[in-house]
Amino acid sequence: MKETEKISDAIWELSATALFGAIIFLMTFTPIGFINLGIINATIIHVPVIIGSIILGPRRGALLGVLFGAASLIRNTVSPTLLSFAFSPLIPPPLPNLGWFPWPLVICFVPRALVGVVPYYTDKIVSKLTRSRESLRFLSFVFAGVAGSLTNTLLVMPLMYLAFRDAMALARNVPIETVYGITLSIITYNGIPEAIVAGVLVSVACKAALMYRRKTGS
Repeated sequence: MKETEKISDAIWELSATALFGAIIFLMTFTPIGFINLGIINATIIHVPVIIGSIILGPRRGALLGVLFGAASLIRNTVSPTLLSFAFSPLIPPPLPNLGWFPWPLVICFVPRALVGVVPYYTDKIVSKLTRSRESLRFLSFVFAGVAGSLTNTLLVMPLMYLAFRDAMALARNVPIETVYGITLSIITYNGIPEAIVAGVLVSVACKAALMYRRKTGS
């Protein structure tokens, strides 16, 4: 009986991982990965990674984060934008002889892998602090969603600044000294709304998943 349950759990986790991975790629290459907030478009592509981290654990969460990074690399390679050189080693920066090669891979994969790890432990810590009270369970999901989103923003943007400050200035046709302010603006005006949206969506999705698993006993 126990062996059957283990096999069933393994199949469920594999199926859920594949589903989340498919959702990540679908959101990356279609407009549904973005929400128009009026002033900016908030990306929600990292939300399936965060949900997967909470439900499936940090290992599968990290795998989903790597898939998120791979999707970002592919998109920036086949449909390059102004700053795609920071996410794809196949897109050279607008500066000659700049040793950029490892940085796009670091920016694409390291923060995204951590997006699949941080929410799991955030959820566990907050849940423990609230003594796993059912009425406050949603708070741990909200904090996990916010933490996962900020992990992405607070690692990607500073890494881009450190690795590509000169190239970003040239690409945007602005003085180098203004790049720091631009980076902070993106973190503030994009990162904060994205974190709020992630917190809400993750809370709703994880609450629904928790209720479903209780009803089905899975």
